[in-house]
Amino acid sequence: MEKHWSKVEYLHQTVTNRNIFIRGQHSYYSDCWDAGFERSVVRYLHGDAGSLDWEPPWQVDRLHIGDYVCIGAEAVILMGGNHTHRMDWFSLYPFMEHIEAAYQGRGDTHIEDGAWIGMRAMLMPGVTIGEGAVVAAQSVVTQDVAPYTIVGGSPARRIGQRFPDQVIERLLALGMYRWPAAQFEALRPVLCQTDLAVLEQALADYQRNVSA
Repeated sequence: MEKHWSKVEYLHQTVTNRNIFIRGQHSYYSDCWDAGFERSVVRYLHGDAGSLDWEPPWQVDRLHIGDYVCIGAEAVILMGGNHTHRMDWFSLYPFMEHIEAAYQGRGDTHIEDGAWIGMRAMLMPGVTIGEGAVVAAQSVVTQDVAPYTIVGGSPARRIGQRFPDQVIERLLALGMYRWPAAQFEALRPVLCQTDLAVLEQALADYQRNVSA
């Protein structure tokens, strides 16, 4: 199928790397301009076709992606294998006879439900992008991003929040990205608006009707 900007790659349909975990069936990557998510976005992560049989001497970092995540074109996610340049050593060079001592893992990388990673943004190893967070285009994320927070720049800094603190707390309490599929579909119209009270009332009405 010919690629076009109006079409996207749904990650649950294409990801095969055993170190990448996709939750749900709605997260996508805008793959029109490159070779796709696994080959172009996720960098230096063991478990692809070329390294499937390798036995690394350390635990390979994993990538966890929630549901309803939007990843813009030409984003980069740096992963395991990138941590062998020791800045506290006199030489940064990754000499193979010292490679195991040089490796300093950063832990797993997490992109939580409903996050939006902008075009050409770069996520450094081990960061967590919180639920509903936004990473601006061409940003370099070196630290965790709180839920529903907007960050941008290199290194990325907090620009603002999508909603006030009390609204964010209530949204997180709803756990909407963990709802059963039928419930999410039924309430989708009130997810696409800006009045939290309307959403909370619709949820209460739905749950009352289901339990009746």
